[in-house]
Amino acid sequence: MSRSVLHAGRFQKPLFHILLIMVLCLIAYSNTFHSPFQFDDKPFIVENPAVKNPGFLLSPSSKSADNNLFQNLISQRRFVGFFTFALNYRIHKLDVTGYHVVNIFIHIINALLVYWLVILTFRTPFLKFSALKEQASYMALFAGLFFACHPVQTQAVTFIYQRVTSLATAFYCLSLVMYIKWRLASVKTGSPFFQMSAWFYAGSVVSAVLAMKTKEIAFTLPVVVTLYEFLFFDGTFKRRFLYLLPLFLTMLIIPISLLGIDKPIGEMIGDVSEATRVQTGMSRWDYLFTQFAVIVTYIRLLFFPINQNLDYDYPIYYTFFTPKVFLSFFVLLSIFAFGVYMVFHSRARSRTSRIVAFGIFWFFIALSVESSIIPIVDVIFEHRVYLSSVGVSIALASGMFLLLSKFDEKKIQTFGIGIFCTMIMILSVATYTRNHVWRSEISLWSDCVAKSPNKVRPHNNLGDILKRHGHIEEAMDHFLRALQIDPEDADANNNLGVVIAERGEYDKAIDHYLQALRIKPDSHRTHRNLGNALYKQGRIDKAIDHYLQALRIKPDSHRAHNNLGNALYKQGRIDKAIDHYSQVLRIKPDSHRAHNNLGNALYKQGRIDKAIDHYLQALRIKPDFDEAHFNLGLALVKKGQIDKAINHYLQALRITPDFAEVHNSLGIAFYRKGNIEGSIAHFRKALSINPGYASAKNNLKKVLMIQHKNQ
Repeated sequence: MSRSVLHAGRFQKPLFHILLIMVLCLIAYSNTFHSPFQFDDKPFIVENPAVKNPGFLLSPSSKSADNNLFQNLISQRRFVGFFTFALNYRIHKLDVTGYHVVNIFIHIINALLVYWLVILTFRTPFLKFSALKEQASYMALFAGLFFACHPVQTQAVTFIYQRVTSLATAFYCLSLVMYIKWRLASVKTGSPFFQMSAWFYAGSVVSAVLAMKTKEIAFTLPVVVTLYEFLFFDGTFKRRFLYLLPLFLTMLIIPISLLGIDKPIGEMIGDVSEATRVQTGMSRWDYLFTQFAVIVTYIRLLFFPINQNLDYDYPIYYTFFTPKVFLSFFVLLSIFAFGVYMVFHSRARSRTSRIVAFGIFWFFIALSVESSIIPIVDVIFEHRVYLSSVGVSIALASGMFLLLSKFDEKKIQTFGIGIFCTMIMILSVATYTRNHVWRSEISLWSDCVAKSPNKVRPHNNLGDILKRHGHIEEAMDHFLRALQIDPEDADANNNLGVVIAERGEYDKAIDHYLQALRIKPDSHRTHRNLGNALYKQGRIDKAIDHYLQALRIKPDSHRAHNNLGNALYKQGRIDKAIDHYSQVLRIKPDSHRAHNNLGNALYKQGRIDKAIDHYLQALRIKPDFDEAHFNLGLALVKKGQIDKAINHYLQALRITPDFAEVHNSLGIAFYRKGNIEGSIAHFRKALSINPGYASAKNNLKKVLMIQHKNQ
């Protein structure tokens, strides 16, 4: 390619390229810093005890009963990723901005690693004499920009929990880059472990270990490094075997993390087969046939990123001879064959063809963990293409330069570069636009409902969010729609029960909870919700039974402990109630409700000072908590601190002006201070809110009699 099109100078300097990648990436993600926790963020970050207490991560065997998901997935398989969440929580608590800053930073690092990878590849023995070596920095720039600015990456970046994907990709790419640096140094010095080069090799192995402990997609890393070694370096088979062996040994980390090391090899193999089903009834063949079509969808998204969706309603294919499956397989086979052709083409003609082939092979290898014969419940998610898109970015950028090099006319070259620059700008705008969908839970799941109208989960999730925002009727519409789609959906029955219960129709709600438990007997949420409905009906013993069921299924359910504590308190079993409120605070130390409830139980036992401590704790966590202000006022009255009590009653009324009980208590406090008029005013206010409020009625009657006598 003529240097007159892409000339040397400041535009070819790496610093300029690095700054350009960083700036465009920051602009594309500038509207995500306040996007809330979404979807899997809730169980894996917001409600995860391992994130809030790193001891759960560092000493999983010593923790109390916990569910298997957290023990296996967090403490063993994805330790590195969850450790970063724990660090985020320690610094930012649940302020999403800090989490997004880290995610965007990792994404920028990945884009720069893609850039660096292309630069280094043109220094390898095979490509250092390539005719396009002078354009390597521009190839690297376009590869890095394509990766950084593509909207398909939004799910791996803006979806906070998918940091495990982007971070695993970072270690994956870093391991390969360190390996290349080591091989280049060993070629230059003639010694594989000469001075600094040994550190590069160690860095490659350590990065591989970190990748394996971040997400299982890293399992293919040694295969990609081996492919790179044989495509771009020379050496005897024996030497290469020794070079690559430590990297292949890191692959053992994943099955060991899944299964442990205390089993016979035959049993471990059987357990691997079972573990890789990920709790789906789909056969391996059905999943594979479906993945042929899914991978073509990923390719379509990479080249035409339209109609992106968090929750695709994707069909399952049960035979290879379905037209879409067969045609998809043919497309994939053709692309793979083209990669093989480019390897042979690189020997006979253009050496740059080999980096195109490498990018194509990377795409298929990186997808093989999640898009082959390991059935996963959700057959498609956009974040799964994040790692494989590294290969596409490299292949596309190098392929474009290879194609343009065939033309001598500067106009054609300039036009081609202009097209690519325009593409980067369009992708950046598309990324910014797509990120706008993630601005709230309602906007995200409304988008999913619009694009997957016949799938249950989007309706369930949108309904749940609408319910939490007080839009009960709209929520009910979505739950009913979910049940129209699948009457046997346990979550939809449970969710519908919740909104019906909020309308006070407890019998109907109980019917839906029982239906949900018939379908899914081990749902701790449904047992808890059924307990809540029974509690509201005054059937306390039955409610306790279901709270206990919920805790048998999920021992660390702080909500079940709290509700069980309330039921026991109602029965007068105060010591037992205190035990369960204390359990809530062990699991969730920042639970303002648990502090308030524990304060009430301690107050009931006459332990007023301890009760006050917990009310104050509740108010430190949630200063506008009206109940805690009210209860603290009652406790202060017991201590004879009437003025302080009045202050907290007034604060409670500023938050909730129609809080009848507070008006009644404030009336009593004013009476004790000799303020008869103020006392009467608040008793009357309590009765205007609740005309049947017997205590306020009696208090008003007594004060009026006293006032009459005094007159």
